[in-house]
Amino acid sequence: MTSDLTFITNEAGKNLLDRFKILIKDTQLFDVLVGYFYASGFHALYKSLEKTEKIRILVGISTSKQIVELKFSHAEAKEYVQNEIQEEMEKSADRAEVEAGVRKFIEWTISKKLEIRAYPSQNLHAKLYKRVC
Repeated sequence: MTSDLTFITNEAGKNLLDRFKILIKDTQLFDVLVGYFYASGFHALYKSLEKTEKIRILVGISTSKQIVELKFSHAEAKEYVQNEIQEEMEKSADRAEVEAGVRKFIEWTISKKLEIRAYPSQNLHAKLYKRVC
């Protein structure tokens, strides 16, 4: 386990993406709780997760006031997230690295290396990351 206690800032080499790339590259298990998730941005991180055995993502539906006022069942939450990802794919940048990340996301989802779940309680916005070395 690393003893690196560098703060995460917006400085080069210390932003969240740069820190994640360093901290998770040798992680066995990686659990993430996020308020939102963009599959089209997966390309920025997946190479650091190649050696990881299991990745679990729990994502909130949204943080907008209109969505928070709605009540979703688990099935409705799953459908909503699937629709959001499809819409995101239609709007994402048409670049090779984005496509590579999306393909890796799909591959890992099919192989069960990556699990993504939607939490139907829409007030989920905090970020929590857990890694096991």
